[in-house]
Amino acid sequence: MAEAQIIDGKALAQSLRETLRTEVGELNRHGITPGLATVLVGEDPASQTYVRMKGRACEELGMASRSLVLPKDTPESQLLDTVAKLNEDPAIHGILVQLPLPPQIETQRVIETISPSKDVDGFHPETLGRLLAAPRASDMPAFVPCTPAGVVELIKSTGTTIEGKHAVVIGRSQIVGKPVAVLLTAENATVTVCHSRTTNMPSFTRDADILVVAAGQPRLLTAEMVKPGAIVIDVGTNRVDGKLVGDVVFDEVRRVAGFLTPVPGGVGPMTITMLLRNTVRSAQAGAPKDLS
Repeated sequence: MAEAQIIDGKALAQSLRETLRTEVGELNRHGITPGLATVLVGEDPASQTYVRMKGRACEELGMASRSLVLPKDTPESQLLDTVAKLNEDPAIHGILVQLPLPPQIETQRVIETISPSKDVDGFHPETLGRLLAAPRASDMPAFVPCTPAGVVELIKSTGTTIEGKHAVVIGRSQIVGKPVAVLLTAENATVTVCHSRTTNMPSFTRDADILVVAAGQPRLLTAEMVKPGAIVIDVGTNRVDGKLVGDVVFDEVRRVAGFLTPVPGGVGPMTITMLLRNTVRSAQAGAPKDLS
C-alpha cells in the first residue's frame, strides 16, 4: 500500500487566508478594520510566540492587532477589568485571552467575562451551548472553537465525505475533543470518543475511517491502531528532547493511513486561520447589511 498523502495545513491555511484577505479588503473599503485583541498574562515563551504569530497574521490580512501584556502576578480583578473594557471597545471585534493563566486567576471566570459577540476563541459557555444545540452543520454558531473548526476543514480538504463515516476522537477536552465530536456529529458521522479510561482503545481506533488524536500524549497512536486508508488528524503538540512531536507515531502511521497531518505544519496553521475567520465574521456582523 502507498504511503499516506500528507495534508498540508500551511497550504490550506494560506488558501483560506486569501479568501479572508478579500473579505477584509471589502470591510476596509467601508471604513471597517476587523480588530483582534490578545491578552497575555505573564511571560511564558510558548504563549509569547503564539501571540506574536497571531498578531503577524492579522497584519498580513489588513486587520488590526492589539496585544496587551500583563505581569504574571496580575490579580484576577485586574484581568477581568481589562476584558470588560475590551468588550466595550468598538474597534475590537474579537478578544482572545491566551491560556494557560497563572494560578491566582480562575480561567473559567475570565472566559465567561468575554462577551459572546467577541468570543472568537469559541470557549464561552453560550457559544458551546449553541454548538451543542445545533441540529446541523449549517446551524452552527458564528464562532466555532478554532482548533476543532480547523480539524474539520482539514478532513474536508481530502475530498472525503464525512457523512456516514465512523470517526473516532481520542481526547475529551473542552477545547478540542468534545467540540470536534460535536462538529463531526453535525456532519452526520458516527462518532466514538476515546480517552484515558477507555478499555482496549485499539478495538475502536482500528474501526475508524477518520481518527482525530488530541490526547496530549506523545507517540500514542501507532500503526497497529489504524485502519488502512484512514484519515488521521494529529492535534498533539508535545516537546520531546527539544523537538515538537504529535500524538501520532508519524513514520509508522504514514505507511498505513490514507491521509495524515504532520506536526508541525498540520493543525497549527489552521487554528490561527480559524481565529482570523471568526474575527472577520464578528466584524461583518456589525457591518452594513450588504457586507455581512
